[in-house]
Amino acid sequence: MPEGLPKLRIGSIDFTAARFAHATQEILREANGPQPRGIAVHFANAYNIALAEYDRRYQELMNQGDYVFTDGTPVVWVGKKLHPNQVWERVYGPDVTQWILHNSDPEKTFHYFLGSTPETMEKLQSQIKTRFPLAQVVGYECPPFREPSESELAERDKRIEESGATLVWVGLGTPKQDYEVQRIARSLPVTAIAVGAAFDFIAHTVPQAPRWMQNSGLEWSYRLAREPRRLAKRYFWGNPQFIRSVIKNRP
Repeated sequence: MPEGLPKLRIGSIDFTAARFAHATQEILREANGPQPRGIAVHFANAYNIALAEYDRRYQELMNQGDYVFTDGTPVVWVGKKLHPNQVWERVYGPDVTQWILHNSDPEKTFHYFLGSTPETMEKLQSQIKTRFPLAQVVGYECPPFREPSESELAERDKRIEESGATLVWVGLGTPKQDYEVQRIARSLPVTAIAVGAAFDFIAHTVPQAPRWMQNSGLEWSYRLAREPRRLAKRYFWGNPQFIRSVIKNRP
């Protein structure tokens, strides 16, 4: 388990308290270390907290993660309220992805992308080549939307290992991507990162909420209006459960 950044409980999850700049630098430090090791990085918001409150296996998984950053603005607000002596900033998965693609050393950091659809992945790779031309992408794949077999996972690990990747970006949706990040980090000496909708946002296949809505904690309403059928349960169930979890587990 990495040392240096404190972990503090918000709801049912132990979060890594950090500024955005410190978090991104810490991720790159892990990925570019002289003796790389398997590191699992998660970004958790109100929905992750709600899931963890009612799914003990998922709660244990998240609390075993090396880093769990505050992906949602409401989570940051609660962190400041519960733990005022720590520094809390939003460490948003899509922003972290873009920052690292822009700032990673092309001679040290090698990127692998896992998830999404072939159409979105193609657009994502095109955007990376245009916007982050120095980013070294060594591989990508779009697994089928079903549970993989053990042999398929072994072949996946072999492809990642042979690519020379140091950073594996995983966009498989919550909570599937969190389980996969932990599995990869246990199997390979790479930094595996669960980044949610980052692939869609960077590829411009799904619009992102305006920055003012993100900063005011209203991003969920924007996303719900864009994708009501897919996200209704996430927000109508998740938001009240998030509040209950915070109240139940407050120190």
